[in-house]
Amino acid sequence: MKVYDRARKEYEEVTQYGSDTLKFLYGNAFGRILLRLAISKLPSRIYGRKKASRRSAKEVPDFIRDHGIDMTQFEEREFVSFTDFFTRKFKDGARPVGDGLISPADSKLLVYPADDDTRIIVKGREYFLSEITRRNMDEYKGGKVLVYRLCIDDCHRYCFPASGTVLEQYDIKGKLHTVSPLSKDYKIYQENSRKVFFLDTGEFGKICYIEVGAILVGKIVDHGKKEFVKGEEKGYFEPGGSTIIVIVPAGIEIDSDIMEQSLTGVETQVKYGERIGHRC
Repeated sequence: MKVYDRARKEYEEVTQYGSDTLKFLYGNAFGRILLRLAISKLPSRIYGRKKASRRSAKEVPDFIRDHGIDMTQFEEREFVSFTDFFTRKFKDGARPVGDGLISPADSKLLVYPADDDTRIIVKGREYFLSEITRRNMDEYKGGKVLVYRLCIDDCHRYCFPASGTVLEQYDIKGKLHTVSPLSKDYKIYQENSRKVFFLDTGEFGKICYIEVGAILVGKIVDHGKKEFVKGEEKGYFEPGGSTIIVIVPAGIEIDSDIMEQSLTGVETQVKYGERIGHRC
C-alpha cells in the first residue's frame, strides 16, 4: 500500500506484515471460518506468551534487518525477548515534542471529518462516533477523527497529544480484527476491543482518545496517568499492530499536507511528538 512520508515529501510502498496469512483469513471462504478463532483473545494470548519467552530474543536481529529499523533512535541495551524489543524505548531527544497538536505515536495517519450527524466514512464503511465510543458525541459535530495505524515495525509506545487531565475512562470488550485495509469488510472500530478516554486539554478542548486492540496484540498497557503534559508517555502496545483514534472538536485545523493526503485516502507517516495541527 502507498504511504506519504512527510519528512521526505515522497511516497513509498509498504508491505503489510503477515499479509499472505491475513489475505487467506479475510479473503477466503475457509479462511473466514478460521477468522472467528483468530480474532478471539486466545490466539493473541498464546502469541503474547511466545513472544515474551527468552527464546524469542533470537528473532530480534533478523527483524531489525528485514524491516530496516534505525536502532540509533532507541536505548542501547540487550533485549531478553521479542516483546522486550517490541516495547523498546526511545533515546532521550529522539522524538522532540512539537508545537500545536502532536502525533501520539510513530504511525500512519488518516484524517476523517465528522459531519453534523457525527458520522464518518472509513474505507466505504459508515461509522457514527457513538458506535465507536458508546457515548453521545454531539459535541464533536464538525470535528475531526484522526486514525493512527501502528504497524509491527513501528515503536509501539504512545504519548498524550496535548497537556491536561483525564475526565473519564472505560474499556469496551470486543474482538481483535487486523487494523490493516484487509479488514475493510468489517466495522473494526466498532467491533474491536478498545480503551476510551476523554481528556480535558484546555488548549484543544475536550479530546476523545481511544486505544484499539488488534490481531495478535497481547496487551494494551496504559500507565493510568490522571494529569499529564504534552508528549508524556501514556502507555504502549505489546506485540502486534494496533491503532489510536483521536477525536477532536470543531476548531482544530490539521496541517495541510496531511489533509491533502487524507482526502485522497493516502496515509501520512508521522512520528511520536511531531506537530500535526493547531487550533484555528
